[in-house]
Amino acid sequence: MRSPPRAGKAGAPARAPRAPRLLPAPLVEEAFARLAALNPEPKGELEHSDAFTLLVAVVLSAQATDAGVNKATRGLFAAASTAQAMADLGEERIADHVKTIGLYRGKARNVAELSRRLCAEHGGQVPCERAALEALPGVGRKTANVVLNIAFGQETIAVDTHVFRVSNRLRIAPGKTVGDVEAGLEKRVPARFRLHAHHWLILHGRYVCKAQRPACFNCVLADICPFPDKTPAPAPRKSR
Repeated sequence: MRSPPRAGKAGAPARAPRAPRLLPAPLVEEAFARLAALNPEPKGELEHSDAFTLLVAVVLSAQATDAGVNKATRGLFAAASTAQAMADLGEERIADHVKTIGLYRGKARNVAELSRRLCAEHGGQVPCERAALEALPGVGRKTANVVLNIAFGQETIAVDTHVFRVSNRLRIAPGKTVGDVEAGLEKRVPARFRLHAHHWLILHGRYVCKAQRPACFNCVLADICPFPDKTPAPAPRKSR
């Protein structure tokens, strides 16, 4: 049973927490225009050749770096680049290829099973419907969003730690949960930027708006960003 709201002064109900301020819509438009000018055709950094290898790479990338996943999948995809070949390879041999990646045992199990399910239920092809994707082992909403966006050109927005951080710092779509941020971005990203929005935000978070010591002094959005704890430019080294 929920407790009643605390009373304020003179028994008045306590005020509801103030909603976080949003970056004004014209500045949201300006922010994406600047990111687009820097990188008109942003690409994901996971190496893949088609929808299936993309799906496998994204499943493997949970709690791992793209560079680490790419290093492991070069050998894996050389051995098996289709759902049938991956299912035939089997969990143990998949695990041998990806053992440098964190949580590799569970991921190898998921890759083997999703490959088997693709063959049994989808003719070996990756489905382009969200529900069918999310029914596969190891595939959650974020993974489905990445595959739908990159492989099928759908205007989905995958929220990882970088997108979550940048969206909150810039106040484009502040939220306490991944779902809140995704819903906010879907409402606030201008239509002409929606296809590439999550790529721009991921890359910006990975290389500029980093979790520790963001490079605010080298950020094209610094003048419109309301983040209060901007990192100053490093002091120039004194020549001897």
